[in-house]
Amino acid sequence: MDLVLELCDTYFFDTLYAKLIPLSAFAAPELTRIHNASATALLPTTSQWSKIVSFLPRPPISIEDASYSVLSQPLQTSAWPRDYIPRQILSLFVFTLIGIHVLYFVIAGLSYRFVFNHEMRKHPRFIKDQEKLEIQTSLRSFPLMILLTMPWFLAEVRGYSKLYDGTESYGYWYLFASAPFFLLFTDYCIYWIHRWLHAPLIYKFIHKPHHRWLIPTPWASHAFHPVDGYLQSIPYHMFIFLFPLHRMLYISLFLFVNFWSIFIHDSDMITGHPLEKIINGPAHHTLHHLYFNCNYGQYFTWADRAGNSYRQPESALDPLLEVIALKAAKSD
Repeated sequence: MDLVLELCDTYFFDTLYAKLIPLSAFAAPELTRIHNASATALLPTTSQWSKIVSFLPRPPISIEDASYSVLSQPLQTSAWPRDYIPRQILSLFVFTLIGIHVLYFVIAGLSYRFVFNHEMRKHPRFIKDQEKLEIQTSLRSFPLMILLTMPWFLAEVRGYSKLYDGTESYGYWYLFASAPFFLLFTDYCIYWIHRWLHAPLIYKFIHKPHHRWLIPTPWASHAFHPVDGYLQSIPYHMFIFLFPLHRMLYISLFLFVNFWSIFIHDSDMITGHPLEKIINGPAHHTLHHLYFNCNYGQYFTWADRAGNSYRQPESALDPLLEVIALKAAKSD
């Protein structure tokens, strides 16, 4: 997130914060006049806005720094510098909220349009207006999920993680090995978190909303109770504080995680592929939604096998068969 935040600051947030929280609002009156004369105001009543902004918290400002900044860079100077924690929290929240909405509607939308079998909407356990309810649940959950995740993001951008750049420190062998290590580590952690979420006392209050979708669509991929979604995301954030990981690889894996969550929620029960007993794909996760007590893993089947919770996908278990049977009964 530190790299993403730096790009957002460079191309967007620096200018936005300079307009919304200008340094001139906290500077001497004569500097305020200089700033107002040289800058293009965001609001029509800049002086009134400056009075409101002056009540906001800010880091200490010396009059010498304020004078130099307002006189030399009136359009790029904010009272909230890039490393100011309130600014980092607000920026992280805004671009993460926008980003998850874009990813969700683009990727889940494409999956729903081109991958999901719309015949599944005729299944007797498919809820009326289910897609709308899945989307509404996701949109309600996003803000709180992001707020819960904020301490991890903030610690990352402030340099407490083990993210690194280049290949000098760990070499190419670790760079290539760290990707499967990340997937295996997070898969095993999520397996246990997911399984604990099915404990009766926890399931009723936290995980049950996600299992409302017995025949899920790609829109169900993020339709969690916000605490549920946060708990299952912890391993992804925890990894980079325990183990070194290349910064660009982490961003790629983080995006892959969200793509995979959408991918396994398309109710697909295609069976017989060569990796079926290794990869925990859509068929496995469809069985999880139907039967609740199997296939808790995220990417692989090994944790379910070790925990005696694995269920092999079979063509006879395909929920599409019920749809076909209903159509046949209606035609008779």
